[in-house]
Amino acid sequence: MTTAPHAAAPAEVSETDTSARCTLSLLIACGLAWLVVSGVLALLNLVQAFTPALAANWSFFTYGRMHGLRETAFLYGWCANSGVAVALWLLGRLGGAPLRSLNWARAGTVFWNLGVLIGLAGLALGEGSSVPGLRVPLYVQPLLLVSFAAIAVPGVLAWTGRNRPVTYAAQWYAVAALFLFPWLLSAAVGMLHWLPVRGVLQAVAAGWFVQGVWTLWLAPLALAAAYYLVPKITGRTLPSYDFAPLGFWTLLVVGGWTGGRHLVGGPVPAWVVTIAIVSCTLLLIHYIIVGLNLRGAFCQSGTVLKFVGFGLGAYLIGGLVDAVTAMRTVAEITQFTWFGHAQSQLALNGAFSMIMFGAIYFLTPRITGRAWPSTPLIRAHYASAALGTVVLVASLAVAGWMQGHDLANAAVSFDTIAAHTRPWLQTAAAAQALLVVGNALFALHFLKAQCDRAAAPAASPFRQPPAMEASAS
Repeated sequence: MTTAPHAAAPAEVSETDTSARCTLSLLIACGLAWLVVSGVLALLNLVQAFTPALAANWSFFTYGRMHGLRETAFLYGWCANSGVAVALWLLGRLGGAPLRSLNWARAGTVFWNLGVLIGLAGLALGEGSSVPGLRVPLYVQPLLLVSFAAIAVPGVLAWTGRNRPVTYAAQWYAVAALFLFPWLLSAAVGMLHWLPVRGVLQAVAAGWFVQGVWTLWLAPLALAAAYYLVPKITGRTLPSYDFAPLGFWTLLVVGGWTGGRHLVGGPVPAWVVTIAIVSCTLLLIHYIIVGLNLRGAFCQSGTVLKFVGFGLGAYLIGGLVDAVTAMRTVAEITQFTWFGHAQSQLALNGAFSMIMFGAIYFLTPRITGRAWPSTPLIRAHYASAALGTVVLVASLAVAGWMQGHDLANAAVSFDTIAAHTRPWLQTAAAAQALLVVGNALFALHFLKAQCDRAAAPAASPFRQPPAMEASAS
């Protein structure tokens, strides 16, 4: 936290940027490649929902396998690579020393993405699992666990060997994500695959894991970037920053108890669902604090803050929707419908991805030493990402709400339900196609920024924000 804005730094590029350039570029490039692949798979999967004959004769691309392919490519391809890249970068900057042991991260990145590729091949062959968020085959999971540990080594060293005694919210969230994901993955694999629990406990463990992937891994990665970028760009103290520790610990302590919201009406003890409902309500404290701390993202202009502000807005709205849909009376309508898919898209595409886009737009000029080649491409990417996300989430939500009411009416046939949801699914497919185009442009733009060998301009390639690493997250 700062007491006043600082003057512009004489040199915004830090030693962390130059020493970790290759590692961070590799992670981001792999993430963007998987982002495009997952987008294409998601588009095909949506088209299959209203055109069942599509690829019906190809066992590799049936609806169920395609769903697992696009989910795995997005979570373990795009989210993991981009999120860890941003976390390592800001931990190095806020720690006040260059990242160490980067060879571990590079080797881990290669094996992680190899594991994702093998996992996708196994899914296409029908060897995956039915656990949401953990559909990769059993033989790939140990490789992913070890690879992630290797990638996280520089971040852990940056935290334990930091030169600055004061720590900030961005560091808390980044370190929490690096430590909690291996714990989540190993615990879920142990309970569901290696030494599987019996009966309904499998549903409880699966619900805990899929919710934990968001509340204990992806959300902290996104918030780490937001808590760094907002004060860094605005040059202002985060308002109500004294409440930031409460928001952090509320997410970590309460977030893991919300998994039971996926089990409303299921054959599980009633207290499991009740605790989840109460936890979703208590988690609103976290969302209120995040909104108070980072409200500066909504009041400033600029490329990065446009992405971050959109992502934060989606994050706060998603938290409110989660609390409402966890209620039993609402869950009776929305559960097992397209509405749940709309919620996941709001979290993953709306909140996580948009904040990561903003972070990548901010850090890339600093690790390359050159400005982004094309401003119109950045604007086109923002327009396509924002519009595509809004239309995708809205159309899926409407389809799910109609589907839920129709399913509650025994007089409505499944053919009628499909006819009612078809126009909205077609709209969602068009929105997903827009997202694919925008993300492909972003990936090509990043590749051009990396490969451009033209001489850097005499002036700074980016507007220099205040030097706030040592005084604000």
